[in-house]
Amino acid sequence: MRGIRAGDLRPALRPLLLPAGVGIVTTAVYTVLSALQWHSFATPSWDLGIFTQLARQYAAFEAPIVTIKGEGFILLGDHFHPLLVLLGPIFALFPHAFTLLVAQNALFGLAAAALTDGAIRLLGPRTGTLFGFAFAFSWGLQGAVEAQFHEIAFAVPLLALSLTAFLRRKWVPCLIWAMPLVFVKEDLGLTVAALGIVLAVRSRRPLGIWLAVWGVGWFALASLIILPLLNPHGAWEYSSSIDLPGILGDPAAAIQPQKSMTLGLLLLASGVIAVRSPLALVLLPTLAWRFLSDNTGYWGPTWQYSAVLMPIAFCAALDGITLVRTSRRRWLRGYGRQAAAVSIVAALVLATTLPLFRLTNVPVNFSTDRAAAATAALRVVPDGARVESDIGLMNYLVERTDVYWLGNKNPRPDYLVIDLAAGGLPAEWTSAQIVAEALHPGVTFTTIYAAGGYEIARSENRTR
Repeated sequence: MRGIRAGDLRPALRPLLLPAGVGIVTTAVYTVLSALQWHSFATPSWDLGIFTQLARQYAAFEAPIVTIKGEGFILLGDHFHPLLVLLGPIFALFPHAFTLLVAQNALFGLAAAALTDGAIRLLGPRTGTLFGFAFAFSWGLQGAVEAQFHEIAFAVPLLALSLTAFLRRKWVPCLIWAMPLVFVKEDLGLTVAALGIVLAVRSRRPLGIWLAVWGVGWFALASLIILPLLNPHGAWEYSSSIDLPGILGDPAAAIQPQKSMTLGLLLLASGVIAVRSPLALVLLPTLAWRFLSDNTGYWGPTWQYSAVLMPIAFCAALDGITLVRTSRRRWLRGYGRQAAAVSIVAALVLATTLPLFRLTNVPVNFSTDRAAAATAALRVVPDGARVESDIGLMNYLVERTDVYWLGNKNPRPDYLVIDLAAGGLPAEWTSAQIVAEALHPGVTFTTIYAAGGYEIARSENRTR
């Protein structure tokens, strides 16, 4: 039998070069952004700390108990994301909070490669590659990278792989890539169900019906049984934020500038042509829970909430472009030929308003003025200590200490770590001593470090 020669592989590998290139560039650029943010000690939220504790637990083959959320809090009672067990082996090899940021960037790079491959098949190498970059650096993904790690990191490539298979009429791969989404976050079960319905109609096969049943079944199981069982309050906590009676009683209240901005950006990013595709219906479950919530943070285009919408919107655009090619309306066929260019231009226009544009002035946007003080503060806290902290240095302590968030009722810590400048403390908490007296009256704490807005107080009645 003749062996395989290198020359025989080149024609097969050549179509993968552009998609792979887009994926690698995406991962690299986002990792640069993450690294600059990390070294400037910018901490937008506690999410990275929470998921680092989860990864640390999984790496040790232990239940995902996350003390940042509360003593003994099982994170699977907050959101249903068993697929995050995959972080365990990665964290075991690279036990660092920054590892999660790189992992998320790599997952976004994988999604960019998958979508670029689908775009090139439809639009050709040049336009398809540019369209892939428009997706890779879309506002939803940039917002997620800036917000640091979140479970949706796994949903983005799964959606991209499933939906690009849909575009190629590969129905079984479409189903297979969509199925694990129910293990990323409970609400994605409804997204899977919506995709199943669209798949059933387009393929005219029962696969889509089975996928819809799978999605609805896991959503019901997670939200009605698993989450209430594992949550300390015995309920799926996020359901209480859905203000459906309020919306029905005052429909005008549903129209908010932030919601309109999110919808407008979705239309712009997808060149408007996405509305021509039934895949646009897959956007509805995510938009519904966000817009029906009374939490205004869900309404706008910031944070990580729109990341899962990006592969849906861009694949719907590609599907819409395909569908209008046979339209009886001449103007629609004409617009279909330009729709990809609209998405690409929109990405360029929006670029100056998005997080990556901050790379144009690194010294100003990623100041390291407090880095020396933060690094010195971290050295004061020994490994294995029980620490109560605000969000300031939480993400930097969590990989080697037992961290609690000071907003909860916690056991007495060995060390109290606060960031007076950016830790999110109440205005009246102006020193570590004041925080200690408020949280642990009667316990003696000694301030052992104070510089650059960081203060560390040590308990004189330490628990270990």
